[in-house]
Amino acid sequence: MFHVKPEPRADLPGDLGPRLDRFAEILTRWNSRINLVSPRDLPHLWDRHIADSLQLASLIPPGGVRLADLGSGGGFPGLIIAIATDAHVTLIESDQRKAAFLREAARAAGARVTVLARRIEEVDISPVQVVTARALAALPQLLDWSSRLLAPDGFCLFLKGRNVDDELTSAAADWHMAISRLPSRTNADGTILKLGEITRARHSERATGS
Repeated sequence: MFHVKPEPRADLPGDLGPRLDRFAEILTRWNSRINLVSPRDLPHLWDRHIADSLQLASLIPPGGVRLADLGSGGGFPGLIIAIATDAHVTLIESDQRKAAFLREAARAAGARVTVLARRIEEVDISPVQVVTARALAALPQLLDWSSRLLAPDGFCLFLKGRNVDDELTSAAADWHMAISRLPSRTNADGTILKLGEITRARHSERATGS
């Protein structure tokens, strides 16, 4: 187990720092061709993106759990989790170019992942123990996608911003869940949501026909 600090490289075990550096090098090269992160963020890649994603890595149970990352894009948080843990990670990214980046970055960083270049709603995989997402969609949509992928005892980890209370209120209209909130250690306005026991409200099941 490790903890994210303002200078994250100093507190990383083993070869994790160099592997993340290799990931960052690949991302920087690809970012000149496709938009993975804002060019303004490149000088702050570790603090704003890598360290932010590492917070979730410390919450992943050991033992090779199955994990699906939604809208993996530039590799945050899913590929970072795959580099930092022993989880079996599936990265779901519909953009073919970003999927190609994810494959190359995973090889460079020594992360064994499965990359699915498909829309989330088209993915058909065995149930997973953990679903993750960052800066992708509002919570009701994330729950709709995740509920189709999660094992009954699984949980979601979502990095959320200052609108988290509004999103939780909106989601409560159609979903029941056990909610744990953790403050982000890298963003003063950020919250990590850990959501388990996720079920759709009965009135919502009737409305959707599920």
